Amino acid sequence: MSTGESVAVVIPSWNSLDLLPPCLNSLRGQSSDLELMVVDNGSSDGTLDYLRETGIPHLSLPRNVGFAPAVNLGVKRTAAETILVLNADTVLEPGSLERLRAALAADPGLGGVQPRILQLQDGSPGEVVAAPLYSAGQALTRDGRAFELGAGQPQGPELLREAEVFGVCGAACLLRRQLFDQLGGYDERYVSFYEDVDLNVRARIAGWRFALVPGAVVWHVGNAAWLVGFASPGSENARLVGRNRLATQLKFMPARALPRIAAVEAGALLRALRQRRLAATLGGKLEALRWLPSLLRERRRLRREGDVGAARRWLGA
Repeated sequence: MSTGESVAVVIPSWNSLDLLPPCLNSLRGQSSDLELMVVDNGSSDGTLDYLRETGIPHLSLPRNVGFAPAVNLGVKRTAAETILVLNADTVLEPGSLERLRAALAADPGLGGVQPRILQLQDGSPGEVVAAPLYSAGQALTRDGRAFELGAGQPQGPELLREAEVFGVCGAACLLRRQLFDQLGGYDERYVSFYEDVDLNVRARIAGWRFALVPGAVVWHVGNAAWLVGFASPGSENARLVGRNRLATQLKFMPARALPRIAAVEAGALLRALRQRRLAATLGGKLEALRWLPSLLRERRRLRREGDVGAARRWLGA
């Protein structure tokens, strides 16, 4: 197994038969030596047959364990020193992986980099300059919530400069294996949603930095399999985001922010009531509170082993 200049590419997949071929074909447009691993989350749409017939290296799971555990499993089955985490509903522009690799190699303090992620509409990539942004990096609000910079906006020059960002989007990012191993990967309790934010927070506390590399371009549909995989995808999304966001806040936010967080969460519950998702949202927050003993232990460990202020410095004004 090559580990020198190769890049491990880990793609979690769930009922993504229509999405995987364009994603995998776009990887052939990169000049790097790829160590590919597709982790299938119990698909029932013929994805496994496709992977077997095309000889794509893959791991077949009996059920959907979620994004975080699937990526962790894929990383353990690869050996390259850099890891490209990709959603199955992404397509890379030619040369993008090389630009990401070059940026990561040029700065040993960077734990990860992400491309300019564009919104993929109508099934196939269009004109790069005309597409709306999906993410130009992750940022934090003053109460510890995360958002994708530029999401849904035109590509203004202020979002297209190479720059340090709080964190990288899990839909498409290149990470150092050293970072991944040091942190133990994504928090598998999260299953899906906010696992990338949590990893970014823990990496910042451990002393790592992140950057946007806008010259690398990846197209992304967003929640493509999720929207067809659940009877009520909106409610499941609300439960996981409500749970995982609160869990991450409890790990690193200062105690003085608790009133602000409580006000924001109360507003979230009111919105959930109007959207008829109150049970799901409230259930997620109660799950996070049941994790409180372990979250507090991790909070103390993070303070003991790293600089929590390194993550807090990225909180919005």
